[in-house]
Amino acid sequence: MKTKLQNKEKGFTIIEVLIVLAIAGLIMLIVFLAVPSLQRNSRNTQRKNDVAGVLGAVSERVGNNNGTLPTAVGEYNGQVNLGFYVVANITQAAGVQAAVTDPNATIRIVTGARCGTGGATVVGSPRQYVAQYAVETGGGGNTPICQEG
Repeated sequence: MKTKLQNKEKGFTIIEVLIVLAIAGLIMLIVFLAVPSLQRNSRNTQRKNDVAGVLGAVSERVGNNNGTLPTAVGEYNGQVNLGFYVVANITQAAGVQAAVTDPNATIRIVTGARCGTGGATVVGSPRQYVAQYAVETGGGGNTPICQEG
């Protein structure tokens, strides 16, 4: 004769299943919160690398031409390997310029200027140049950046 203790079936209890589901849900929540910031940081890093490459190409062009700044993007765009931007995203201007606010829009090379506040430029010497661009921040905002060459 079998007792109830001997007839115990093997399997998981509902509590065990709920604990496993709760842990899996917590892991999924962490992943979904972390992925967008990782993607944003990756894009921002690529933007910064592109700007460094463009400034390097401008510097090389200036060095090869007796200190003369380029007058058009076409004078150095063959020397730039871009990852995030394309050559069409690079523009050139002179003098005082407002900050670039769209991180997907452009890298602006500004000649005859130096960095001011808030990503804008101020008048500099004729031999100075800067790059203006923007990066993404958390919460959907953007931060304008001005980097001197």
